[in-house]
Amino acid sequence: MFEGEKTRIFWIGLTILGLASIILFSILWYSLVSTSFYSWNWSYLVPPIGGAVVFILIGLYMMKSGTKKKEEGKTQLLTQ
Repeated sequence: MFEGEKTRIFWIGLTILGLASIILFSILWYSLVSTSFYSWNWSYLVPPIGGAVVFILIGLYMMKSGTKKKEEGKTQLLTQ
């Protein structure tokens, strides 16, 4: 999926994807391991979880658009 030359956009997208994944995992982990799990109000977690999912999708899109495919079958002219 991400074959080809990686540009700066790819690496920024990978960073966004990584940070959003860490945030989403930490929110879910803390809410599941919390001692007062049943009294936890999930309505406060909807905005951060939704934001993390949106940033994960943005990071994946940036990674997809940040790769340059190698053109096959074309000959490059060398200029001096």
